[in-house]
Amino acid sequence: MRIRVEVVYALRDTQTVLEVELESGASAADALAASRLREMVPGGLPEELDVGIWGVRVAPGTELHDGDRVEIYRPLVADPKQARRRRAGLQRAARTRR
Repeated sequence: MRIRVEVVYALRDTQTVLEVELESGASAADALAASRLREMVPGGLPEELDVGIWGVRVAPGTELHDGDRVEIYRPLVADPKQARRRRAGLQRAARTRR
């Protein structure tokens, strides 16, 4: 039996969505390999990738099911907590200048 899954990689201004057909029991890593996305992304992708299925982070060896959406996560540019603290500090400074 074969399954169909989507492999998704998004940048700030573009998104690549590829559909691949795999044997039943295939893993997220198998889907990534079948998509050939590593060859398509300018500059390539890192060897170690964080992946998820429908927004839930999973190990690359996780078995897929028909209709799954395998998402490749990029490293964060900034720590969300630090960014929030920085914005809050700027807002406090702006209020005290008034």
